[in-house]
Amino acid sequence: MTVKLSSSNLSSLPGNVAVPKYDRSKLKAGIVHFGVGNFHRSHQAVYLDDLFNSGVGHDWALVGAGVFEGEKIGRGKLQEQDWLTTVVEQDEGHMSARVTGAMIDFLVPGDAAGIIERLADTAIKIVSLTITEGGYFIDPASGVFNPAHPDIVADAQPGATPKTVFGIILAGLLRRRDEGTVPFTVMSCDNIPHNGHVTSDGVIGLARLIDEDLASWVSSNVAFPNGMVDRITPATTDRERGILAKDFGVEDAWPVFCEPFRQWVLEDRFTDGRPQLEKVGVQFVKDVAPYELMKIRILNGGHATIAYPAGLMDIHFVHEAMQEPLVRGFLDKLEHDEIIPTVPPVPDTVLEDYYQLIEKRFSNPKIGDTIRRLCLDGSNRQPKFIIPTIADRLKAGKGVAGLALESALWCRYCFGTSDSGAVIEPNDPSWDRLQTTAKEAKEAPAAWLAMEDIYGDVGRATAFVEAFGHALAVLWANGARATLTRYIAGKL
Repeated sequence: MTVKLSSSNLSSLPGNVAVPKYDRSKLKAGIVHFGVGNFHRSHQAVYLDDLFNSGVGHDWALVGAGVFEGEKIGRGKLQEQDWLTTVVEQDEGHMSARVTGAMIDFLVPGDAAGIIERLADTAIKIVSLTITEGGYFIDPASGVFNPAHPDIVADAQPGATPKTVFGIILAGLLRRRDEGTVPFTVMSCDNIPHNGHVTSDGVIGLARLIDEDLASWVSSNVAFPNGMVDRITPATTDRERGILAKDFGVEDAWPVFCEPFRQWVLEDRFTDGRPQLEKVGVQFVKDVAPYELMKIRILNGGHATIAYPAGLMDIHFVHEAMQEPLVRGFLDKLEHDEIIPTVPPVPDTVLEDYYQLIEKRFSNPKIGDTIRRLCLDGSNRQPKFIIPTIADRLKAGKGVAGLALESALWCRYCFGTSDSGAVIEPNDPSWDRLQTTAKEAKEAPAAWLAMEDIYGDVGRATAFVEAFGHALAVLWANGARATLTRYIAGKL
């Protein structure tokens, strides 16, 4: 017997499911959030739910928003359960479920006029984003905003109805300026280096295409705090829905399963106030950069390290990859030999302790995170999580054998078959291009590194070109298992 999640059924839920301690009918919207996916609902929404449960901050409730038609599916699921979400935390010795109620509305995705109208409301003091790496219109090679992207060019046309997140945000800010009201803060919660600066570059870059005075006004009046976010949160499948129904008796169309660990480090820079998130564990700091670089290189770089060899070995779950000595050994050696040495000191943090925590988190057998998710979107992720580390190693005159092998494994994965011959289904927005290039690279490795928008100068560095070519040749000749065995033994 299960209970369908809804406001009216909260009191009927089993006793082992925590529910909001506050009166949701008295919440007032203070944040519009673009990108209501699993990560947002396991992270920012949970912190706000904690804050509301403590009895404060009830005028900072969330309103969802989105720009894509596909987001209407998630909106429909949440609407049927009054915007409530069940969040299940799992690790080897622990599983708990809670219902979060921090979201009180979800604007129709793609309804630019309706969203802009809400952004003009002075009760909205923060606009936050989890739109993933690909949503920021960043040129991968240069790492800066690309004003020539067709979607951006379209939004800059006179009288255009904005279709991008940046276009809608800018339209909302323009209304605030014209109406003489205080602008909202724009807060990225995406896993991107210097995410506040990147968001600022996008919004101001679009404004510059429209009106230089508008760009100057945004630059002078709108805060774009940088932040580092972290919580491993896989996609929801029938597996998760089934576990929730069986173990907790809750019927939720779109629950979120995640690890117990979470972290949010944020610059204390806001245009018009903020919730008191320090009361619920958010670290407010002057400079997020050291924390961010540590996380992006050690954790996200670590995910990339285990993803592609595991994919080639037909391993399904991340924890299963960590149970494979060759994958775990590759991660350990590459992190200690090449990745961690590029990470500068971080306040109040021992990098080795942080790595050990990462290894434990990757090994969590309950989370159900998949190798395919880690392999997704390498064309956007590699330039952020791996290639800058290669560049730093090359600049310091240090070896790059392990990083070259990681890149060769990505190339081999994009060929489209695992070592067993199983077909790897398309797993990147640029899959056709990557697969074509990977096939060329089998005979001519330099073809892969010639993807200028991904590798930039790194793809022309002699030491890396040679190490990559060697690693790819060994992979094709011997397969992932034998190649990792040789690397771990120092004989690649």
